[in-house]
Amino acid sequence: MRFLMLFAVLLPLVSGAVLPLFRFRRRQRERYVFAAVCAASLAVLALLLHGPAGTLRLFPLTSTLIVALRLDGAGAVFAGLVAFLWPLASLYAFEYIKHESGDDRFFAFYTMSYGVTLGIAMSDNLLTLYLFYELLTLVTLPLVMHSRDVRSVRAGMKYLCYSIAGAACAFLGLMVLYTLGDPTLRFVYGGFLPADGPRRTLVLVGYLLCFFGFGVKAAVFPFHGWLPAAGVAPTPVTALLHAVAVVKAGVFAVLRVTFYCFGPAVLAGTWAQHTAMGFAVFTIVFGSAMALREPHLKRRLAYSTVSNLSYILFGITLMTPAGLAGALAHMLFHGVMKITLFFCAGAIMYKTQRQYVPELTGLGRYMPVTFAAFAVGGAALAGTPLLPGFLSKWGLAAAAMDAGGTLPLLGVAALLVSAFLTAGYLYAPLVEAFFPPKGAGEHGLAQAHDPGLLMKVPFFVLMAAMLALGVGSRGLLALLARIAAGRW
Repeated sequence: MRFLMLFAVLLPLVSGAVLPLFRFRRRQRERYVFAAVCAASLAVLALLLHGPAGTLRLFPLTSTLIVALRLDGAGAVFAGLVAFLWPLASLYAFEYIKHESGDDRFFAFYTMSYGVTLGIAMSDNLLTLYLFYELLTLVTLPLVMHSRDVRSVRAGMKYLCYSIAGAACAFLGLMVLYTLGDPTLRFVYGGFLPADGPRRTLVLVGYLLCFFGFGVKAAVFPFHGWLPAAGVAPTPVTALLHAVAVVKAGVFAVLRVTFYCFGPAVLAGTWAQHTAMGFAVFTIVFGSAMALREPHLKRRLAYSTVSNLSYILFGITLMTPAGLAGALAHMLFHGVMKITLFFCAGAIMYKTQRQYVPELTGLGRYMPVTFAAFAVGGAALAGTPLLPGFLSKWGLAAAAMDAGGTLPLLGVAALLVSAFLTAGYLYAPLVEAFFPPKGAGEHGLAQAHDPGLLMKVPFFVLMAAMLALGVGSRGLLALLARIAAGRW
């Protein structure tokens, strides 16, 4: 089973890299990409069903630093999310991209990004994660710049500069761990630094370097600016950037360094924990407030992502098993909810060329499936009971109340404020679409309709998934609690 990890990582990487060598017609290319993506997802499913498969050593860099793969509980959560959503995103992309140029280039990097993201999820140690993390920047940059216009190039350069700066900071934190901790940098639940070790100030500075360095991809304030700018990319790209690959890689890396490298025993109660948590709490409210005032639909959803990523960071920085369980739950649920909302925004732009909330007037009547999916996703993200967003937010708030203290309680207040703001910025497009003002014209809407089957199938699957997660997550939440307690 260990070699199945290598298969899951290498198959999309190699399939994407060699795709431009073939002169596929559109249908042939779609079958090729979908087969590679589904095969990798089935490999991940087999790994999840089998359980821990041991460590697969790939090659050494030094006598102690080994590039290796291993799937533990936290990695299984991330890998499972990616494996579920990527085939759906691929189906969606087949229809969305067919009228754009550069299809081979797009799907080459799109497929490679899947393998790299799985590499992050299955990394055995911080060095391996860091290598895949850097590679993710390189393979997603051409996707951000796919349109090759001035705005896309500027957004790509902004994304690159932020990512390089963040990776440099994280590397300094990595060197602190290498010098003062385990030179193998292997992930161990609870961390591998002694609680009473030397040079404590350097350790705490190293943690913040990792938190903010990896936090760049998690869009923590003030390093969030690249994320709304990246909305110029095609919607299949932004959906994965904001819901699955890049941003979740950022929070996953923060999770790893917090619980599996530095360790809560070293960090809890220190100024480093308070600093990290303070920025997460502020970003929760800041992102929601920015989303409420943003009229552009995709940018509104981008700022929503900024806020919700810090929900996860807040749970991580509580540095308790309950906080980690809430963070894992929101990482999973947010991925499903947010990719649905971005798919809806993309379908609206694809069929009507409308991008701003005031332009959605009366559109719900003509695109019922699209706006039904938006309604379910929006209600879930706003924390409506019987939907998954409510469960993860409740878990985070309960964990913060159990932790006690000023900052955790401020975090609960931030969650409540953000919930009201989220309802405002997500229900406003629905009111505009389904309840237009009396006498509002419907000029230009006669030709509007839902997208084709390849884009609608993901809508139905994701709506079903949100409803199932909302009412049937008891077993899943129990599993996440076991993972958060280090029992897998």
